[in-house]
Formats: sequence, C-alpha cells, structure tokens
Amino acid sequence: MPRLLIPFVFPLLFAVGVLKAADEQSAPAADSSVLQARAALQTLTTWQMENPSPTNRTLQVVYWTPSDREPAANYHQRLTGIMEHIQAFYRQEMKRHGFGELTFPLAKDEQGLLKIHLVRGQKPFADYDRKSGGRIRQECLPTLQKAGLNANHETLLIFCNLATWDATQNHFSHKSPYYAGGSHRGGNAWQLDSPELSISNLAAKQPLITDEQYGKVSLGKHNSLFIGGIAHELGHALSLPHNREAPALRKKNHRALMGDGNRRYGDQLRGEGPGAHLEFASALRLASHPLFSGSQKEIQVHAHTQFQDLSVTPREGSFLFSGKVTSNLPIYGLVAYLDPEGKGDYDAHTVTAVPDSDGRFAFDCRHLVAGKRAELRIFSCHVNGATCQRSYSYAVNQEGQPEVSALQTHFALAPLIQALNARDHSRLQPAFDQLHTKLGPGPQLNEVNHLAKRLVAGATGKQFTEPKDIPPSRKRIPLSDLTPDEQKVGWGQPAYDHLPHPDLLLTSAGQLHPHGIYAHAPALHRYQLDKGWTKLTGTCGLAENRHGSCVFIIKIDGREAFRSPVIRNGQSYPFAIDIKGADRVELVTNDAGDCTGSDWALWLSPTLHR
Repeated sequence: MPRLLIPFVFPLLFAVGVLKAADEQSAPAADSSVLQARAALQTLTTWQMENPSPTNRTLQVVYWTPSDREPAANYHQRLTGIMEHIQAFYRQEMKRHGFGELTFPLAKDEQGLLKIHLVRGQKPFADYDRKSGGRIRQECLPTLQKAGLNANHETLLIFCNLATWDATQNHFSHKSPYYAGGSHRGGNAWQLDSPELSISNLAAKQPLITDEQYGKVSLGKHNSLFIGGIAHELGHALSLPHNREAPALRKKNHRALMGDGNRRYGDQLRGEGPGAHLEFASALRLASHPLFSGSQKEIQVHAHTQFQDLSVTPREGSFLFSGKVTSNLPIYGLVAYLDPEGKGDYDAHTVTAVPDSDGRFAFDCRHLVAGKRAELRIFSCHVNGATCQRSYSYAVNQEGQPEVSALQTHFALAPLIQALNARDHSRLQPAFDQLHTKLGPGPQLNEVNHLAKRLVAGATGKQFTEPKDIPPSRKRIPLSDLTPDEQKVGWGQPAYDHLPHPDLLLTSAGQLHPHGIYAHAPALHRYQLDKGWTKLTGTCGLAENRHGSCVFIIKIDGREAFRSPVIRNGQSYPFAIDIKGADRVELVTNDAGDCTGSDWALWLSPTLHR
C-alpha cells in the first residue's frame, strides 16, 4: 500500500468496523451518543470513500528558543513522550465515544522520535513575553518554508522555551504565550517547555514545587497542569471551543478537557481523581477534522448552511429547539453550546444532534442557569471538516424557567422575512395570515403584528414625518419615524426599523425591538427637534451575531449628553436623556478602538417624549 494512503484509509477502515459492531447492538442497548456516533460515521465514511482524496498531513511540532538560550534539557525525548501520551488520550476518548481509534498523526524520525522543527529566535529571552505569540510564529515561518510547509495550511504546535526552572529550589515561572485557535484548514497553538515536564513525572506526589501561578503543588500536579494545557490548547488549534462537562459527570469530579479539565489531566495516575475527559460534542466535531479523518476531500469548499422551520418550545426547566438544516455540503452532526452570561464560554453546556435524511433535528436544551441571559450557539458539522455557526439569545428567570418569547416571535416571522428578502409582495399577506394561525388571538399576536407592520414598512420604503408636522397632541413618537437632517453609516446604506441584512429583525442581547436605527460605526444621525420634546429614551446595542465593539454618544445642541461604555455582542445599555428646550439631537456611534469590522451598532426603540 502506498504510504500516502495510510493516514487516510486506516481511519476509514476502522470506522467501517465500528459501524459494523454498532449495527450488531440492539437499539435499546445503545445510548443516544452511540446512536449519534453511528449515524454520523455512516454519513462521513460514505462521503469520504466516494472519490476519496487522502492526506498525509501530520501535526507539525515546532520548538522555538530565544537567541540566548539553548533548548531545555532532553527536550526531544520528553516531547516525544508527552505528545504520544496526548495522542493516546485523544484516541482513547474518540473510541470511547464510538468513533473508533481516530487521533491526530505525529511524524517520527528513523529512531522513532518526534520530528521537531527547531527554530532559534531573533532576540534574547528578555525581549519576549506572553503576548509574543504572533511574533514568534513569524520567526518560525522560514524554517517551515524550508521544510516545504505552508504554515497557513498546517496545524502548528509551537513550544516556546520561555519558562524558568530552578531545580535546586524547585521553583517554576514562565512568560510564554499560552493560547491557540484554528479550523479544519489549519491552526496554531503556543505552549511552553521546561525540563521537569515529562510523562514519567505525572505520577509523582513529591517533591512539592513552587509554581508562581498555582502556588505549592506536587511535581506530578505541576505536570498535569502543563501537559494538560498542551492537550487543551491543541484542542483549540483543532477548532474546539471551551465547554463544560455534563452536571452528572461534574458531581463525580470528572472534568471536560475543553473546560478546566486540562488541570486534571493525569490526576488518576496519582489517585487524585478520574482525570480529564473529552466531551461527546468535541469528539463529534473532531471526527471530520482532516488530521483525524485522513481526508482532505473538498477541504477548500466553504460550507453554506440554512436553518428553516425553526421552533422553540419551553418546558419545565428546559426547552426544545427544533428545525430543518440544509447545506451545500452534507452535515453529519450538529453541536449546540448553551452558554450563560459571565465566565466566558467555559461554563457552556453542550447538546448534540444528527439530522435525519430530510435535515430535521431537535435539541433538548437542559441544564439552564437560573437568573441568567444566555446564548445558544449552534455549529453545523460538515463532512469536509468545516463548521458553520448560528447564534440565538434567550434568558432564564430566577425560577429556572426559560424565557424564549423573542425567539418564538423571530421564528413566527420567518415567512414574512423570506417574502421581504425575495421582494415578493404577493407573499406578504399570506405571511400575516400565518401569524394568526401560529399565535392565535391575544396580546402576543397584537405585539407581533405591530412589529411585523413596522418591519414591512421599513424594508419596503419607509415614509418619514417632518418634525414640524407632528401635532402637539402626540405625546411620544419613535425617533426612527422622523425625517433625519443628516444620516451616515460606516457600512451599507442607512436603514430604519429593520436590519440591512437577510435577518432583517432588530435583535440585540436577546431582545426584539419593533423600531430602531441601524448605525454601523462610524455613523451619525442628526434630527431637528424644534424644542418640542422633553425626553429621549431607548437602548443601544449590537445586532445579534455581530462581534464588534462600539461606543454610543448622544449630543444635544452640540453638547455631549450621553456616552455609553464599550458595548459588545450580547450587551445592551439603556439611556434616558433630558432634551427639554433642545433644537437638535445627534446620535453618534464610534468604533471602540479595535477597527470597525462587524460594528453593527443599533439605536433600539429610541423614543421622543413630550
């Protein structure tokens, strides 16, 4: 067999064996993850074996050291042992979840040692710190190019010799970059190396060492922390985000590798707990990664996913999220992250699904955190390793019950939004009729009808009112109904009561707003008031699924009367400004200093009051 085929054919053949074994089980004996793994593998292997395109890619390991330092002692042998241990961990976890012995391949030399690209930095030790990752990677590029590698198309694990180990005092510190990120096409993980890091030390309960970050820990725990860190950051380079373990496992002291399980890696060798594990959601995503599947088939094809017929049904302490998904590339699995606000994404619980032959799926969303707003991030997993993301906001009240009315409204309006995007006005009335069927009579229908009418008016040619034409009896009016004196936006065209995007709805921080002003930074909207109003109220925020950052400013007759903090996705900030006697109001949105990409600012429900 040609050597080129080995990394590709072996994983597929093993997967076929796993499918056969799984088929021999009775359905009642298999839990949901086994059934999902079986269905996912069936889709993956069928697609990959048709016109296969094997790859001989391996994880590329780089050892970088500053100009005034030699590599840490015995680095070649130590890192070989460490990476083989991590390789075996991933293999074991993939097999445990029903995907067979899939893991990332390592290139070895004739002595069986890890092939490592050795790079000497341009500057001495003192010239680098934890923020030097990009600079260090740049210094590695000539060596990788000389080896015939395009760093943008590889998954790189860069060990940085920026730790200080005092073997006499058993004291450790470091200033190494320690982060990672990537996709199925390539990734980068920065890690540290130090001479006391070795698989042989994982079981050592003595001696105690002083770690400047973690305090007094055993040598074995110190190794768990940093070898586990390698496994964790490698997961990021392979495209995995953070996630927390299931509550039932947490009660048994299990920890997910992509949560804080990196700190528990190898604990079982010292009898200090069960160690780290890989969640099924992570295994499902890795099954199609080229380093795991051995396939590079259509790796450059971009996936385009559409979600249709979405619905959300609240239950006691949970909610059901269902719909249909279609794509230009087959989807073998869906992974959802339920992420409550705060703590970044470390406390995101996962739920998985495999679409049926028609693309239908359902998520049973549990483990909600009471009193928190949250984000539901759904990733479609495609057979070529690509993923597409869609995010939805929801909230959970103090009693632990989900509040999903905004999502229900969003999904009920889907036919209307589709008609507006298609510019097919003949479909608008049937879409309004469907609202009555879906929602039935009542306050919710009245609210949705009001929102729908403003949405249609805004998207099909809004008619503005001159300030002088507003009768004194009108006690309040949406600012977006007034004719602006001046309007400028940083991207696209000015838009009112709708978003200039196929989503159309003004959704921010989980809330739907019936009226508002699109103000992609930098933007300015100026209105003449003729001293007829006393107060301006509203909220500022970013459009849902936009990850920019903006600052919102309101000026009254040229004087700054309001300035928001930096607002990012998932955040909103209310305002109530005294404008008694004002002639002019200006709404200004600025970039927060990190470029204007994705700065989809919104002035939400801005309202003038008499």
